[in-house]
Amino acid sequence: MNQFKAEVFQNAYLPVGSPEVNAIMTVTVESALGLGSTGDKVIGVIFDASGSMEGGKIHAAKDATVRLIWMLPAETTFFVIAGGEHGVLMAPLARATSDNKQAAIAAIKRVKAIGGTCISTWLGRALEQFSLMPGAIRQCILLTDGENEKEDEPLLDSMLNACEGQFQCECRGVGADWKIEELRKISARLLGSTDIITRPDLIEADFKRILEQALNKDVSDVALRLWTPQGARVKFCKQVSPDIVDLTGRARQPAPQLFDYPTGAWGKAESRDYHFCIEVNPGGAGDEMLAGRASLVVTTSGVESKVAEARILAIWTDDESKSTRLDRRVAHYTGQADLAQSIHDGLDAHARGDEETATALLGKAVRLAYESGNEATTRLLRRVVDVESEEQGTVRLKRQVAKEDAMALETRSTKTARLSRP
Repeated sequence: MNQFKAEVFQNAYLPVGSPEVNAIMTVTVESALGLGSTGDKVIGVIFDASGSMEGGKIHAAKDATVRLIWMLPAETTFFVIAGGEHGVLMAPLARATSDNKQAAIAAIKRVKAIGGTCISTWLGRALEQFSLMPGAIRQCILLTDGENEKEDEPLLDSMLNACEGQFQCECRGVGADWKIEELRKISARLLGSTDIITRPDLIEADFKRILEQALNKDVSDVALRLWTPQGARVKFCKQVSPDIVDLTGRARQPAPQLFDYPTGAWGKAESRDYHFCIEVNPGGAGDEMLAGRASLVVTTSGVESKVAEARILAIWTDDESKSTRLDRRVAHYTGQADLAQSIHDGLDAHARGDEETATALLGKAVRLAYESGNEATTRLLRRVVDVESEEQGTVRLKRQVAKEDAMALETRSTKTARLSRP
């Protein structure tokens, strides 16, 4: 099978005695149609119907869900849940026929905003529906405008354990009264993303983008498998493009020295980058070793198929001209991770009233975004700081920053700029 292509980029040369090997693996889908799934796609929509959504937000959420349902191809399957203190199944799992769409829309129009926010119950209802089609590509959209009830947090953690690996979930917060870390916890565990929708009238466009991406997926149940030699330790495994997702703690170990990291569903012509950092037993000058072997494994009906593989090498040398040459992709994505951390820490300092630290960190973020060509992040940073020099990272904090602008910068800080080929 050659539907996936894998390439590794690294400087394999290490100083004598150095134990750390870094490599970037680029995975590209060349032709994935029909591999690793039944071809069925299930789209689940969960929209917050708690009391805080009353007014324009609940109307916009309902309207966006209705428009999304009309856009569903007839061969897809869908369901709709209205979230409040309990996840209410407004439209059970059904094919997207005209009759089923009309029945779902009629039910959605009857929804009223009332009660609290208990996300564990919403996800539990979704899991019940997704479980009816285990072989399908399963995509959920979750929209909320507020914080989860504190009493629900232990239940949410337990529910995420049950949902992990069963479906993917794109999380969206509308307005500025929701907590980024809450939705990020959900999207990280369920291999989706978290983003802000600053105004209710933008919900429909965002739903449409998510649907288009979901309908493009052709391959499910894909794992990134990393083999390492005896005595080695995986320091981290991260997806670094199109956004940063730390997969380190998500590994399953099917056999000694093998680690499987979940990657979710893949679509046609999709490409992602991963950063491996492996600690090995250091060697002497002239020693060489296979530090790792990374592959993509697709599971279909319980049968594994290896669809791509690449090798990670380590060569020790006392030639400094070789060992000090940092691979440009490794350097680029290390910088992107530093950029995201600088934004997070800078905004945190700003929220604490520590303007000196915030200015220094957000200035560093401006410089890193400039150096890496991350124009999208630069635009977001300019809503928070006045930039005197992008190249030097010289900035001044704005006197007034809209909460939505700070949240947009925080939520999108993990989206990376891809390094173009030389």
